[in-house]
Amino acid sequence: MSSAGIFISIMAALAVGAMSPGPSFVVVSRIAISRSRLDGLAAAFGMGAGGVVFAGLALAGLTALLSQFEWLYVLLKLAGGAYLLYIAVNIWRGAAKPIELSDAVNGHRTPMRSFMTALLTQLSNPKTIIVYASLFAALLPRTVPLDLLVALPVGVFAVEAGWYAIVALAFSARHPRRLYLHAKGWIDRTASAVMGGLGLRLILSGLSVR
Repeated sequence: MSSAGIFISIMAALAVGAMSPGPSFVVVSRIAISRSRLDGLAAAFGMGAGGVVFAGLALAGLTALLSQFEWLYVLLKLAGGAYLLYIAVNIWRGAAKPIELSDAVNGHRTPMRSFMTALLTQLSNPKTIIVYASLFAALLPRTVPLDLLVALPVGVFAVEAGWYAIVALAFSARHPRRLYLHAKGWIDRTASAVMGGLGLRLILSGLSVR
């Protein structure tokens, strides 16, 4: 298969994975709907940056290290689960606090905070690097051409950031924001429960391999 064919195959598989519901979707949609469109896009870039980190680690062979030292993989799972629980608690605690938005598109802007929240959420699940490594192992040749080494991080960022930018733009529109303001408590508590459940699942899966 040509380099272009390999690249397209990997990007298609990653796009399907990015679109599947998970903590990243919850975080980006909630940031976009409760803060501002700029924050939502900053969060999308954070997801893209996290994807590039995982792709780089997979290409560098970190998965071999994780498979050799199981305790390190368990530690990463526990830390990631704890971070998701931390986010869940913060969302729950803020559920009862009202939000005042000056208009439907521009709320309180904290783009760097949104970027870091999304980046850390993306990096909180070590299973993602296994997904990247599995795809690379299955589709990349033994000796990776230089053009692919350069194109893969760019493509990963485009897929991850592109999809979550779509999510951010959709949820920062006027109608979703209006719905959120009317049902903020229920929406925040539901998001908190989802994040908490995902965090607990990650922790339990880490403990189960000990």
